[in-house]
Amino acid sequence: MKTALYSLVVITFSILPLRADLTIVYSTAVEPARQAQKSEASPSTAAAATNMTIKVKGDKARIDAPSQITAIFDGTTGELINLLNDQKTVVRISPDKMRAVADMLNKFGNDKAGSQKPTLTPTGQRETINGYDTEQYTYNGPDFKATYWIAPNYPNGAAVLAQLQSIKSEFWDAANTKMPDFRDFPGLPIRMRMIVATENSARGHGAGGSGHPMEITSTITGVSLDSVPDSQFIVPADFKETKLPDIFNKNTAPSVSPSP
Repeated sequence: MKTALYSLVVITFSILPLRADLTIVYSTAVEPARQAQKSEASPSTAAAATNMTIKVKGDKARIDAPSQITAIFDGTTGELINLLNDQKTVVRISPDKMRAVADMLNKFGNDKAGSQKPTLTPTGQRETINGYDTEQYTYNGPDFKATYWIAPNYPNGAAVLAQLQSIKSEFWDAANTKMPDFRDFPGLPIRMRMIVATENSARGHGAGGSGHPMEITSTITGVSLDSVPDSQFIVPADFKETKLPDIFNKNTAPSVSPSP
């Protein structure tokens, strides 16, 4: 759950300020890191990939994840809307709650690795991915290791990267996830591989789960600069509103009144 929240916040803060229509489709596979190493040696054992789609129109962004969850962010109001599609339920997170999540990640990151931001480092290795020449870069965060394959000559790559590089620095500063923002990239990263420490492995023991790091590999399979319909950023009429517990409000009244 913590890994999923971490990933959602990272993705959300990475696309807030885009100003033009954009659709990116990623093929994503998630598996234990040890299993991923076996998959590289024997492709027949590789984990099945699922698609994740990001759509952007002006100040609004939509993320469709394979887990039946859609996240819609409104950059004008600062509100994050989560659609639980299988339950036809909508959960809204106010800007104040978004800042509280950012503050929590900020404290977590500082506790683990100090305030110094890691750097994107070229390895000098080159590889052809889906027919495109790429250059490999690495980036080691406080509780993850990432590898990026950047394609300088990807079609429309400069236009897509220009949109991604327009990200406002204050959003990255607020999130403080220690992830590189797109202004650090010399070209469009078309594949990203991240090894994320699970809660158990980060603690150094395996109680309550496998405790093995998870490997997340995402590869761009499609990019479009075509217009995205406004309807993609509207909550369906048949979805019901629900609220999350106000876990960030320290002044929340107790649910049971004390005895006189």
